[in-house]
Amino acid sequence: MHPDIPSWTPSTQEPEQPAQVRRILPLFRPYRGRLALVGLLVGASALVSVASPFLLREILDTAIPDGHTGLLSLLALGMIAAALVNSVFGVLQTLISTTVGQRVMHDLRTAVYDRLQRMPLAFFTRTRTGEVQSRIANDIGGMQATVTSTATSLVSNLTSVVATVVAMLALDWRLTVVSLLLLPLFVWISRRVGAERKKITSQRQKQMAAMSAMVTESLSVSGILLGRTMGRSASLTQRFAQESERLVDLEVRSNMAGRWRMSTIGVVMAAMPALIYWAAGIALQAGGPAVSIGTLVAFVTLQQGLLRPTVSLLSTGVQVQTSLALFARIFEYLDLPIDIAEPAEPVRLEKVRGEVRFDGVDFDYDGKDPGTPKDPVKDTSKGTLRGIDLTVPAGGSLAVVGSTGSGKTTLSYLVPRLYDVTGGRVLIDGVDVRDLDFDTLSRAVGVVSQETCLFHASVAENLRFAKPDATDEEIVAAAGAAQIHDHIASLPDGYDTLVGERGYRFSGGEKQRLAIARTILRDPPVLILDEATSALDTRTEQAVQQAIDALSAGRTTITIAHRLSTVRDADQIVVLDGGRIAERGTHEELLARDGRYAALVRRDARLSPVAPAV
Repeated sequence: MHPDIPSWTPSTQEPEQPAQVRRILPLFRPYRGRLALVGLLVGASALVSVASPFLLREILDTAIPDGHTGLLSLLALGMIAAALVNSVFGVLQTLISTTVGQRVMHDLRTAVYDRLQRMPLAFFTRTRTGEVQSRIANDIGGMQATVTSTATSLVSNLTSVVATVVAMLALDWRLTVVSLLLLPLFVWISRRVGAERKKITSQRQKQMAAMSAMVTESLSVSGILLGRTMGRSASLTQRFAQESERLVDLEVRSNMAGRWRMSTIGVVMAAMPALIYWAAGIALQAGGPAVSIGTLVAFVTLQQGLLRPTVSLLSTGVQVQTSLALFARIFEYLDLPIDIAEPAEPVRLEKVRGEVRFDGVDFDYDGKDPGTPKDPVKDTSKGTLRGIDLTVPAGGSLAVVGSTGSGKTTLSYLVPRLYDVTGGRVLIDGVDVRDLDFDTLSRAVGVVSQETCLFHASVAENLRFAKPDATDEEIVAAAGAAQIHDHIASLPDGYDTLVGERGYRFSGGEKQRLAIARTILRDPPVLILDEATSALDTRTEQAVQQAIDALSAGRTTITIAHRLSTVRDADQIVVLDGGRIAERGTHEELLARDGRYAALVRRDARLSPVAPAV
């Protein structure tokens, strides 16, 4: 785990099993029609299964002793037909139950992904990507056997057990009592085993999440570069081996938990026929009622048939208890509070002019109640904002400068609602951004940041992410405006060129221009430029700045500046210090004041000769 980034920690309080079950059952509600059909097939299959021993009894007690060849043939064909019908019913049960289970898993995956899409940015700054991936892949994937077969198995085996016990009682109630004496002990053992496996499963899934996070971080392009340039490849491999070793131990413990106890149940159940024969013989020797050979064989056949569904029921109970640990992890994500939500009756603006106003804005990353009194001297935590009052007219430009941690980026993130204010308001065209519908907000505000996100797809696909229905001509025009078309056209595959993971096949300046082209295609009336050129060398910065100038034309622009050379022409410049506005004015006005801005300009002039190159 990165030492500077705290991860999101789920609740350690485990919900009660009945509460979990009440949440799991509704997952199957949309498919109750198919499940009802499975129930009918299960019932029919159970009736067909218990018919065979009765047919066998008639064969042994009547057809063979009396020499009724026709009856014998009919009964034999009946047993064959019962086996055939049972097989067909079994295939249909498997098809329907598997389909339902896969649909439930699909619903869960989609629900978790949708929930995460609506989580605030703060959640992702606290949570490792591998942890999120593990919840969607490993945890939901680990429930596959449970959701695809458990419901059917439970109903099928329970029906089989009930039907078999009724048939056994019909044959001989005394032998039935002997067969069921140990059943309560078996149920108690299976519950103990299930509780043990549930605990181990929770530990195993956490370990799998840790491994997934490590793989995601260390085997990314940047992770490989860092590991090799720092000479840490061997140590990373050793660390992965240690994590994998822990997983091996947990997997072995999970599979062996209660294995001897469950095997004991199987041995006892398998020995029951001998006990039945012994009991029948003892009863006959003691002068009790005689049991016919046909009845005895039919009863033992039923009793043997009882073995499989009984053991399966016990195993299903263990599996259900184990899967509750996985469901608990999924429900943790589904229960995450959504701090930034669309209002019940959102405002939709058909045309956005682009006026942006900060009205008495306060913000705390710790999410404190905005009504809590603040100490104006001591309250200077990183990213904290206090009493921000600013207006950027439609089509105007604002530059925000200041030292690291003064709140520049935080201020810009409040406009597209990546965070919500804890006091005051942010307004676009006079409407609080918290009252706007998400579609209006995403159309209104575009963001170009220093960290460019490109998908492992073609150049054209990356650009069309901003406008899926964009024509080829629109893409070429956007790339031309961003000063990147000539470079793309020179590539062997042109706009079909794969950019590589996170765009590593392109330089920093090229990635920035692709991001600018993507934003041009989106055509937002309000533009946020978050230190978009701070990591580029002077020549590349000039090329990117030309693209930014083309993008900014006619738009309301808020620029978060690291190099002050990029903001000289802004209509208004604001200097932030400790989350408060220390100075504001034009470039010339602030230089004449010879305050914080003038000091930053002099510092920038000293550092510019050694600007980093790409």
